[in-house]
Amino acid sequence: MSFQCSICGKGSIKGHRIIRSGKAKKEGGIGTHVTAMTKRRFFPNLQRVKALINGTVRNVMVCASCMKAGRVVRPPVRTWKPEPKAA
Repeated sequence: MSFQCSICGKGSIKGHRIIRSGKAKKEGGIGTHVTAMTKRRFFPNLQRVKALINGTVRNVMVCASCMKAGRVVRPPVRTWKPEPKAA
């Protein structure tokens, strides 16, 4: 199972961490310069939630933006109580 949303398919993307040195021109320096760029990955905000999928309750990985948008159908709350054991 890859690290991506089960509903929208949002996954991780590549990027860089940029390291700069120097003093900004508006602060009286000669300007900042990029001294290093290291690779990194940006991950989506995935949450493991119980969702109603095709009539069954399943645990799925869903991003927070899908949960906020209401694309996840949560299962109904169980109200029954277990029967008391006969002595």
